[in-house]
Amino acid sequence: MNIRTDSCELDFLSLGALVHRLDPGVIPFRKARTLEIHVSGGEYNVAANLCDCFGLKTGVATAMVNYPLGELIQGRVRETGVTPFYKWFDHDGVRGPNMATVYSDRGHGVRPPIVFYNRANEAGALLKPGDFDWPKIFARGVRWFHSGGIFAALSATTSELIIEGMQAAKSAKAIVSFDLNYRAKLWSSVGGEKKGQEVIGRIMKNVDALFGNEEDLQKGLGIAGPEVEAGKSKLDPNAFFNLIDRVVAAHSNIKLVATTLREVHSTNRHDWAAVLWLEGKRYVSPTCTLDVHDRIGGGDGFASGLVYGLITGRSVEDSLRFGWAHGALLTTFPGDTTMARLDEVEAFAKGGSARVQR
Repeated sequence: MNIRTDSCELDFLSLGALVHRLDPGVIPFRKARTLEIHVSGGEYNVAANLCDCFGLKTGVATAMVNYPLGELIQGRVRETGVTPFYKWFDHDGVRGPNMATVYSDRGHGVRPPIVFYNRANEAGALLKPGDFDWPKIFARGVRWFHSGGIFAALSATTSELIIEGMQAAKSAKAIVSFDLNYRAKLWSSVGGEKKGQEVIGRIMKNVDALFGNEEDLQKGLGIAGPEVEAGKSKLDPNAFFNLIDRVVAAHSNIKLVATTLREVHSTNRHDWAAVLWLEGKRYVSPTCTLDVHDRIGGGDGFASGLVYGLITGRSVEDSLRFGWAHGALLTTFPGDTTMARLDEVEAFAKGGSARVQR
C-alpha cells in the first residue's frame, strides 16, 4: 500500500455517526440507578484513539444536533483532539433529530454484556451525498480515510455517502479502509442480511484495507466460511486466513485484511490475538490473556494501533503488535475510546508485564 508521505493536514479522517452510550456498569439496565455516559461511534473511535494515544492529526465527518446532548458530545470530541466536520441539524424540542443512544451494560463472569439501541430519528441516518465538501477537505491532504458497516446500515443515503467519500479519497490518493462491524440488529431494520450484503458489496469496490472478524466476513460479504473443527481453538489463525483467500478472490482490490482473534472464557477473561493479511503475506501476533473491564471498543483499538504503525512507517510486524497491544489495553478501561499512552502501548507490544510501575 502506498501511504502518502508528503505534508498532509490530516493523517486520518473518519466518516460515521457519533453516539452516546449509557453504561450502568455490571448492573443490568432493569436494576440500574446510575449510568456513565461514553461518547462513541465505530468509525469515530479509531480517529479518537489515533489522536489521543498516538498523537496523529485526525478528523471526523459526522452529523451534529444543536441541543444539550450534542453539546456534551462536542465537548468529548474536543477533549480527544479530533477535528470535527459537522453537518448541523436543529432539534425540534420534542422528537428530534437526535444523537443516537446505545445502551450497553458490562455483564460479568458468566453473564454476557447486553447491547440495544435507540436510533429513532437519528441525525446520522439523515446524512446524504453532498453534505460534505470533500474536495475542500481532501485538498488539505489526507493520508487515510475510514468508514464502517454500522454507518452504512443506518439508511439508504448513508451508504451512498460512504461511496461518495471513498471515491473522493481515492482521487486524493488516500488509503481507504472499511470496518465491516456487522450488526444484525441494525441491518434487520433496513432489509436484513441480503440487503446488507448488496450494500456492502458496492462499498467494497472502493476499499483498500478491510477490518472484520469471521462473522463479519461471512454475514457482511456473503463469503462461505470453512468448516470449524469441534473443540478447536478460536485463536487458530488458519481458518481466518483461509477465509481471507476467499474474500480476496471475490474482491481483488483489497490489499489488507485484519482482525482480532478472541476466545471468550467468561465476560472478564479472554484469550486475545490478532492476524493480518497484507498483499499476500500472513502475519500473526502473540497471544495473551485479558482480564476485561469493558470489552466495547477493543476492535477499534486494534485498528487504530495497526493504522498508526503503518502510517508512521513501522515494520508490518511492529504495526500488528501495536494494534494487538493497544486493543488489549483498551479493554482495561471504561468506555469506548482509549485512555492509554503511547509508551504503554510500546512497552506491552515489546512484551511488557503488568508489574507495578514505580
